[in-house]
Amino acid sequence: MFGVAGKTAVVTGGTSGIGSMIAAGLVRAGAHVMVVSRKPDTCAAAAADLARFGRCHATPADVSTPAGVGAVKQAVTEVFDGRLDILVNNAGATWGAPLEEFPDAAWGKLVNLNLTGVFRLTVALLDALRAAAAPGDPARVITIGSIAGIRVTELENYPYSATKAAVHMLTRHLARRLAGEQVNVNAIAPGYFASRMSAFVFDDPEAKRAIDESIPLGRTGEAADIAGAVQFLSSRAGAYLTGAVIPLDGGIVDCT
Repeated sequence: MFGVAGKTAVVTGGTSGIGSMIAAGLVRAGAHVMVVSRKPDTCAAAAADLARFGRCHATPADVSTPAGVGAVKQAVTEVFDGRLDILVNNAGATWGAPLEEFPDAAWGKLVNLNLTGVFRLTVALLDALRAAAAPGDPARVITIGSIAGIRVTELENYPYSATKAAVHMLTRHLARRLAGEQVNVNAIAPGYFASRMSAFVFDDPEAKRAIDESIPLGRTGEAADIAGAVQFLSSRAGAYLTGAVIPLDGGIVDCT
């Protein structure tokens, strides 16, 4: 019911933070995983580490660019014989600056990676997803959004929250378009998980304690939480779910 053994998966931004948690969970569950990241050395090291537990391949690529998307598409053709069961669009970035000083370059960078890159890569891999889809076992696209795209944050990270809200709607739109092709599209909107983006909270004991106290379940997210959610959406158990945006936040969105 919840198995993903034998499935092929691409995880962008799969070398650190939430992406690393997702990739590790899928590898340990028996999937053949391709981790994608901009830095070749980091990407190769992450794949080698995960290969101790199963099958993992490294593809260095910047998915915010057409060239990077092309590199991932070529790798899927070569490594997975053009068949892809699971695409996890996780690569993303954030940027904070005062409202009237927010740089155009930062805005453009986040839009290209957090939103445009998700669209480009999903479209580029559609043929591979269609090739893997089967009755009762659709191919899956899972995009990692954020609760910042659902509720207003006090942080001045305007393009981050805007792109995450946009990617939630893109998820729903793609799900509607692809529903008849056995390609399910869902999003997970994480709350607080340890990553480079949230290091300023996790590295400050007082800030971390304050965050824990603000979460109804009393703690921040752990690797098993995000890995389990992705595996549910990727398995037979999640086959009847499409177009959903699932807050994974300990109750922040729905209980406060």
